[in-house]
Amino acid sequence: MNKTVVGIVGGVVVIAAGFALYSSANHSVNSGAKTSSSATTKVSGKVLALGSTALQPLAEQVATSFQEKNPGATITVQGGGSGAGLSQVSSGSAQIGNSDVFAEEKSGVDASKLQDHKVAVVGIAPVVNSEVQVSSLSKDQLRDIFTGKVTNWKEVGGKDEKIVVINRATGSGTRAVFEKNVLNGQAAIKTTEQDSNGTVQKIVSTTPGAISYLAFAYLDASGIKALNIDKVTPDKKNVEDNSWPIWAYEHMYTKGSATGTTKAFLDYFLTKDVQKTLVPKLGYIGLTDMKVTRDAAGKVTNN
Repeated sequence: MNKTVVGIVGGVVVIAAGFALYSSANHSVNSGAKTSSSATTKVSGKVLALGSTALQPLAEQVATSFQEKNPGATITVQGGGSGAGLSQVSSGSAQIGNSDVFAEEKSGVDASKLQDHKVAVVGIAPVVNSEVQVSSLSKDQLRDIFTGKVTNWKEVGGKDEKIVVINRATGSGTRAVFEKNVLNGQAAIKTTEQDSNGTVQKIVSTTPGAISYLAFAYLDASGIKALNIDKVTPDKKNVEDNSWPIWAYEHMYTKGSATGTTKAFLDYFLTKDVQKTLVPKLGYIGLTDMKVTRDAAGKVTNN
């Protein structure tokens, strides 16, 4: 009888202790669940982001990473140029319009209806076919080439070879950035125009005497080489302090405030994982690494 009582009492104690442990653990799990849930909330839905081909390689990689974390989300990234990106997001045909230029710089675009989301900085460099025997130009020489005043490489220290200028299409943000920083308002020579950084890269690599310009993300390719300007190397460090002046913010515009999956994707773009890992890995510069700020009018101020 005493053994039975002891057994019952012992069982009650064990049950009570177990319940206390369960309650404590359950409280702990629930307390942490909110934090964990808020940090790992998965989203679903479709987002179309199109425009700048300078931003395209980075946007594609970030989209892939975002979709791995959010299997229910589909982020489609397309090129087409900054002009197309701004017009498509303005018309509501795309959720995000990717652009190398401020919307205020594009004629026909009502910038007041668009929300700017800067996600990175892109450097742009003049590039030539790797057989061209010139590695550095002054900005004046570069301007003279793209305005048609200089037509042979021997005029700027190279061999006797015709210069073949490859330009980007009129709606290209990369072209707008290059011309704004190099041509000083002068008109570019009428020549072959291409729609994307990728196409320019291929043509320059296979065309003797060719010159064009590319986003930094496209410089690591065989058959081409980037040129120094006024003895300054086109690299991340020189962009950060504006020693290399041919750079631009990468903008991802939305029509009004971003919501839902679009907002989640744009927020993810600004996370430390993306800004400190994917951004530099692919040749871009993180926003927080910049030592200067540039506005739509081109005014540069120190941070």
